[in-house]
Amino acid sequence: MKISKLSLSAGVLVALQVAGCGGGGGGGGGGAPPAGTSDVVSSGVITGFGSVHVNGVRYDTSGASFTIDDSPGSQDDLAVGDVVTIRGQVNDDGRNGTATQVSGEDAVEGPVTAVDATAGTLVVAGQSVLVDADTSFDDNIPGASLAGLVAGDFVEVAGFLDASGAVRATRIEKKPAGGIVEVNGVVSQLNAATSRFRINALEVSYATAVLEDFPNGQISNGDFVEVKGTTFVAGVLQATKVEKKGPGADDDGDAQREIEGLITRFASATDFDVAGRPVTTTPGTVYENGSATDLALNLKVEVEGTPNASGVLVARKVSIRRAGNIRVTSQVDSVDAAAGTLVVLGITIKVDQITRLEDKSDADDESFSLADISVGDYVEVRGTEFPASSGQLLARRLEREDADDRSIVQGPVSAVAAPNLTVFGVTVQTGAGTEFQDLADNNISSGTFFGLVTTGDIIKARGVVIGNQVLDADEVELEDEDD
Repeated sequence: MKISKLSLSAGVLVALQVAGCGGGGGGGGGGAPPAGTSDVVSSGVITGFGSVHVNGVRYDTSGASFTIDDSPGSQDDLAVGDVVTIRGQVNDDGRNGTATQVSGEDAVEGPVTAVDATAGTLVVAGQSVLVDADTSFDDNIPGASLAGLVAGDFVEVAGFLDASGAVRATRIEKKPAGGIVEVNGVVSQLNAATSRFRINALEVSYATAVLEDFPNGQISNGDFVEVKGTTFVAGVLQATKVEKKGPGADDDGDAQREIEGLITRFASATDFDVAGRPVTTTPGTVYENGSATDLALNLKVEVEGTPNASGVLVARKVSIRRAGNIRVTSQVDSVDAAAGTLVVLGITIKVDQITRLEDKSDADDESFSLADISVGDYVEVRGTEFPASSGQLLARRLEREDADDRSIVQGPVSAVAAPNLTVFGVTVQTGAGTEFQDLADNNISSGTFFGLVTTGDIIKARGVVIGNQVLDADEVELEDEDD
């Protein structure tokens, strides 16, 4: 089990990125970079180890300093799904680099007050947390799913803030109760007379708190802050520290920026914010996995560029991180690590440099990669069809798990012919022993199910493989797009 103390919200990612990556000190940006490299500040989700992989780059961290929640730490404090900010150099190949500093903080850490497994949401310290196919769960959460959490649990959440201030979780881990509560967000309803403000639904008292990095020592509405405390009085968090965060503090260098996050403000394709950082594009901006017309509020992207004199990031490249609605869980039929492919349930799956790789089997290989997978291993893959209409799956997440005798296929239905249907090339056979559920997880009859389902609907089927791309299903469920 990986124990993680590091997880960044989108806003904090940017704040640390532009504030020298936190208080790690030592080794950051000293001297000219080696030939064939460029200075970089990169923030995003950890997709693998064997050093640290972020935004498609493998960073050698052997000489890096680590700052975990404003305190010295190490790589052992990190896990796949955590969000980090890395300062260092990236090679001209764009695939390899060297980290000098790795920094991070929690998106939110604190007590759970509500869980809605059906809706995929929970509330932590007054902050709405959204769980989707991008969320990894630590093994210390029963079932490694939202259903394993209850009100009163104390959790740490890594993720990105969306336009509403909710956290889109990339990783959730249970922590011992009674720890330090940490919340990141925007100040609202400030009352200087009572020394209180709100971050979303959380009311904070800063009457006895240490204030850091506020102009003239004054908090203002609209400030992005990090709040820490340990005690609630009548539901109000008694802050011990409030620190102002925000982009632009270290934009005096030529280091390129790589920011993964959600579009939190959108005026136009040339005027938007990513993780709270103002971004502009030019006619020369290169788009991956889409075009400028796809940009919209709460779309996940990675932006690469350099800040201009006003602190606006001028994007050289915008990579759209499209959501994947296909899930395959079964034994590996074949694997070709050199080609970056494997076959599961007869489906060819491609792994690329931004695929999140995690070993959740008993082997618990920290530096897990495609080369560690063997025929017969049990894996779960989530991704999207790419190229379009190819029948191939581009993996955004691949997890090796302990063996199971049942397989799962989830995705849009391409054909319906009761009592069977087809999902991503897999024939799903149903029969008298098959259980059916609707979108609200209510049990329904076969007739009701086939009266509801149409091509394009998302379904999840669980059962036993009985032939080439044929699944004998014991459970079939209608699913939402994000499940």
